[in-house]
Amino acid sequence: MTDSRAAGLLIFSYLAGGIPTGYLVVKHLKGYDIRTAGSGNPGTANVYRNAGALAGAVTLVVDALKGYAPVHLGLRLFPDRPLLAVALGAAAIVGHNWTPFLRFKGGKGVATSAGVFTALLPLPMGVTAAAFLIAVKLSGHISVGSMAGAVVLPLAATLLGAPAYFTGAAAAAGGLILFKHIPNLKRLRQNKELGIHGPSA
Repeated sequence: MTDSRAAGLLIFSYLAGGIPTGYLVVKHLKGYDIRTAGSGNPGTANVYRNAGALAGAVTLVVDALKGYAPVHLGLRLFPDRPLLAVALGAAAIVGHNWTPFLRFKGGKGVATSAGVFTALLPLPMGVTAAAFLIAVKLSGHISVGSMAGAVVLPLAATLLGAPAYFTGAAAAAGGLILFKHIPNLKRLRQNKELGIHGPSA
């Protein structure tokens, strides 16, 4: 029974992660497909730039909850199985990045990863959130904040003495975020990356 519950949680985590929040929010509030606007990504940053603050805020909160809720539930139900919590977080992130509801083309996993590690590593995640905000403020680019957070999270986890399996998960998630931001890095080098509110001045 325990294994079937764990398997059910993994499926739930993947499907919850796959909910295409940005796509659904923009469709409901604005009546168009967010994938046809801006960068074409259905994540928080593109939704915020093209559909406004409300749509962006809803997308951010729901995408984070998609990662937080399954992991928190796993930790509560199976406190002696931390690797299951890691697997639940991974399932949510994979579901978000390659959602089965949009032909396996999803977001970059930043908000969902933030939710996952808020449940797994709350203190290092707080440090990471501060690094994200500082990087966005200094650079004017959300993508820079996301990449800074991807680097800071495993470092903060290590320095704050987090368990090795959680730190390893943070490093893997951070690496995936950096990989998904390769196009952003190229645009930054070309000075073509979009600013917080749209094209940079």
